[in-house]
Amino acid sequence: MSPIAVVGAGIIGVTIAFELQRRGRSVVLIDREGPGKGASYGNMASIAVTEFMPASRPSVWAQMPKWLIDPEGPVRIRPSYMPKLAPWFLRFLEASRPSRVKELEAAGAVLCGRVYEDLLPLLKAADLADMLTEEGCLSLYGDEAEFRADRQHIAVLERFGFRHEILGGTAIRDLEPALTSKIAKAVLFPDNRSIRDPYRFVVKLSEKFLSLGGRIEQGDVVGFDHSDRVEAMRLKDGRSIDSSEIVLCAGAYTGKLSRLLGEPIPLETERGYHTQIMAPGISMRHSIIWPARAFMVTPTAGGIRVGGTVEMAGLDAAPDYRRAKVLIKRAQEALPDLRAEKATDWMGHRPALPDTVPIIGPSARHRGVFYATGHGHLGLTYAATTARLIADLVTGVQPPIDLKPYRVDRF
Repeated sequence: MSPIAVVGAGIIGVTIAFELQRRGRSVVLIDREGPGKGASYGNMASIAVTEFMPASRPSVWAQMPKWLIDPEGPVRIRPSYMPKLAPWFLRFLEASRPSRVKELEAAGAVLCGRVYEDLLPLLKAADLADMLTEEGCLSLYGDEAEFRADRQHIAVLERFGFRHEILGGTAIRDLEPALTSKIAKAVLFPDNRSIRDPYRFVVKLSEKFLSLGGRIEQGDVVGFDHSDRVEAMRLKDGRSIDSSEIVLCAGAYTGKLSRLLGEPIPLETERGYHTQIMAPGISMRHSIIWPARAFMVTPTAGGIRVGGTVEMAGLDAAPDYRRAKVLIKRAQEALPDLRAEKATDWMGHRPALPDTVPIIGPSARHRGVFYATGHGHLGLTYAATTARLIADLVTGVQPPIDLKPYRVDRF
């Protein structure tokens, strides 16, 4: 029998391949570059179980005009890309209806609510439990006005029962002495733990997959052979790979693959930037986010990583590393002794759907094809749960949640 083909070797694809392998299935993992070389290389290392709110909520819309005219704002759309982005943006607007926002919040909360139920057993099975830190994340507020502006987020977390603790002045700096004294208030999210090195995590998991008999092929999928079901994939170099089932989880590139199957999905790329600092001059235990400044800082990969910002410019435009420099400047407002020495900049493509909820489920057109894409900022967070759900579908097990909110044909 032909193996299951998993297309895309980022954190989602590698985790799915490993989980299917645990279920006794033969799996081939296919990627253009190799495990962890895409968005998984430079993510912010956060298991961000409190960050499931849809980006389309009205409070974001209210700030969008200000952000777009600010050259250093947290969201930038390259003017030349605006015409191509317009259909996606209309769907983004549709997802901002209050009733729809509540549905999307619930869909995200269901996934985040079971993250550790799926992640901890997977880490244990892969002998990677030491990759997960114990410390959580601090959300920072310069004054009461900033805190009130984020109160909707806190209210949603309270509604769904996610743990958090509101802290003031000295309690904040007791947790992170490197923070500025100008932080008036913070919220500790103890369950937003971090991965010690996200790229190494993907590589180690792929090595475990290989050691247990898995197969990895490097190649660019350019076509599919199918009648009533997909039976093989054609690669750009002329090779063909037979498959019994196919899981498409190539991140921001999944849209190109779905179009080849006559099943277009409104998948865009949110281009994210980070700077990895290996001589920061400070130490940190927790990750931090500052919602009003739109950045995140995480101790990971042997240093400190500063990231954030959203740029909509498609898959092919050259990076604009000025975005990363802005993030460093903002991080130094929170961490005044932070030095950006021995630093490298990076840009990656986060797969973005207009309603912020991932696609997890079977194709609506082809038997034996499954999608796992559109995880946005939460690929690392959702990886183990997505793997559990896809493996259930492929092996005929009833999934533990209703997958209707994540279906591919909901747009």
